[in-house]
Amino acid sequence: MLAQGVIQAGSRLEARAWENALDAQTHKLLKNHHQAGIDHALDHLFTIEPDGYDALMEAVEAASESVVIEHEGQHYDALLIALPILAWTRFSIPSGPIAADALDTLAAHLYAHVLAGDTRLAMAPMLYAIDQLPRTPADTYALTHKMAQSALKGEPVRVAASAPETAPFLADTRYLLAAAVVPSGTPLFRWQASLDLRDRAHALEQWQAQALPNVVRLLPGCGIDLLLPQAYYMACREADRNIRPASIRAAVHYLTNTLEIEADALQVVIGAFGEDAADERIDEYRVGFLLADDTEILYGIVWPLYGAEDAEQLLRATIPEAGTGSAAIGPAIALAPIDEILGLLEESGIKRVHQHEEHFPLEFCDDCGAPLYPDLDAELVHAEMPEDVPQSTTHFH
Repeated sequence: MLAQGVIQAGSRLEARAWENALDAQTHKLLKNHHQAGIDHALDHLFTIEPDGYDALMEAVEAASESVVIEHEGQHYDALLIALPILAWTRFSIPSGPIAADALDTLAAHLYAHVLAGDTRLAMAPMLYAIDQLPRTPADTYALTHKMAQSALKGEPVRVAASAPETAPFLADTRYLLAAAVVPSGTPLFRWQASLDLRDRAHALEQWQAQALPNVVRLLPGCGIDLLLPQAYYMACREADRNIRPASIRAAVHYLTNTLEIEADALQVVIGAFGEDAADERIDEYRVGFLLADDTEILYGIVWPLYGAEDAEQLLRATIPEAGTGSAAIGPAIALAPIDEILGLLEESGIKRVHQHEEHFPLEFCDDCGAPLYPDLDAELVHAEMPEDVPQSTTHFH
């Protein structure tokens, strides 16, 4: 009801009253680790009022990644921030504990280029894979509180001695996590303090230039790109979007090197997938790679759609069968996901691309759970490398 009140409010004043009540209730549920109650409310709103669902989800995320803490008689605002690292390799992308000196150096760069002057910081001594991050908002809330207390007390953050194993991918994201704490009502990031959004872009440039050499040492043998450190959920979403191009480039690199061929010896089949194959809504594209003179899918990647992307994507034939590439789009116009995929394939040297017109259901292998990819005949199949090719431990992304 509170989330519905937020979206039905007739004024900002009324909306703030509903938001304050919603925040208080959400905080109470998260503090007591009542994740089931939150999940039930989200499921209910998803079916009856999508806008209410969005309002509740926003409140839950905000309450779990940002808290107010009292310390020595003063109130502080604390925010869990993530430092996303995009990585790609033919080998294995590391995760796990980080040495104290490396952590101190990265913290120094955060202070120098990203955070406002009065910020206290505590960083987790861990390089996280996505399946090692907090699993629920209640878990995120607990971690935010724990790390904020460490920042205020000047104590090191302690993490679990053993983390869940992570499946290896050709391209994947790694995360550093930190709690940034400031006196309540004061700026947390440099661009807040200056009230100049140009400082946000400058902060990213400096972070990439200064922190990258230190991150490279944590991820030997990997290509790396750094995204802007920011609030936990926003940073994770940005990483999810930005890892997708790296997945295509890594797949082409892996196949051409493993099979000892040039990129133009490959062809690609693209299918649009959704929960309801009869609906025009697309949840993801699946890109299958095969030899140019064969019909067997060797390898595949999934390109998920996020936010407004899924609602906007109507399947359309964007390239001719001859594979001449997508139509030119001016730099001022944002590329649709399918056009971005096609551009990346062309950039990678893939000249033959077949795009199916029909939608496919979201089907997976019953035995291993891997996504199924459409072949040239629009049959959904498992992607498998030839038996005579040395098997890699690398999984699909």
